[in-house]
Amino acid sequence: MQPITGYGVCKVLDSGHPDFKVGDYVWGITGWEEYSLITSAEGLFKINHTDVPLSYYTGMPGFTAYVGFYEIGSPKKGERVFISAASGAVGQLVGQFAKLMGCYVVGSAGSDEKVNLLKNKFGFGEAFNYKKEPDLNKALRRCFPEGIDIYFENVGGAMLEAVLRNMRLNGRIAACGMISQYNLERAEGVSHLFAIVTKRIRMQGFIIFDHFHSYQEFEEKVVQYIKEGKIVYMEDIAEGLENAPAALMGLFAGRNVGKQLVVVARE
Repeated sequence: MQPITGYGVCKVLDSGHPDFKVGDYVWGITGWEEYSLITSAEGLFKINHTDVPLSYYTGMPGFTAYVGFYEIGSPKKGERVFISAASGAVGQLVGQFAKLMGCYVVGSAGSDEKVNLLKNKFGFGEAFNYKKEPDLNKALRRCFPEGIDIYFENVGGAMLEAVLRNMRLNGRIAACGMISQYNLERAEGVSHLFAIVTKRIRMQGFIIFDHFHSYQEFEEKVVQYIKEGKIVYMEDIAEGLENAPAALMGLFAGRNVGKQLVVVARE
């Protein structure tokens, strides 16, 4: 029997690897356990900036947001950006990157509390609760009367269909995830795909592991943003390994606000 693995932040207590010494902090794949024996350094990264919260290094939501928005979305100042699941770990940062670019930003979320966070904490120009919108196409037309230039896709299904109807000419869709489809026995179909042709839309999926060549650039830029107070980040923290299963299940019910973390141990 092996422990569940996932992204975590660890302190090195002993090391036989030349790149990591005792006392270093690292992030990467580790076990859901208080102490881990890591036999391969592949996928393990030393934390160079310990003057920002170490929890920010858990997983790669910031890097995912950075690659998806800047590299896949190819944004320009003044463009109109829509983000689904926008209060999540990735979406909240995409919106703030877009604001820093001078874009108009709208996000969707699944509760009024999350909508208020998008507008009042993360600075989105507008946001709506998709659960209260019987017609997503109408909601998007209301928020984007002139259409959408960039869509950061986290949901799929009916949301993607509505977005395709509201994209502008030469729009871009960065497909990060499609959470509405993950647990379906039969995936939903999407209509209006011909809009990709008529509107010359570029829709591209991406896997973050293909983009580590950009990691150093991302780290330096975003750490500076954090220090200057240009971006903020919200985490949902569960204390103790015994609460990890409930925290994991909560992800699929939308109970978390921001990045879901589990504190296994503190110094």
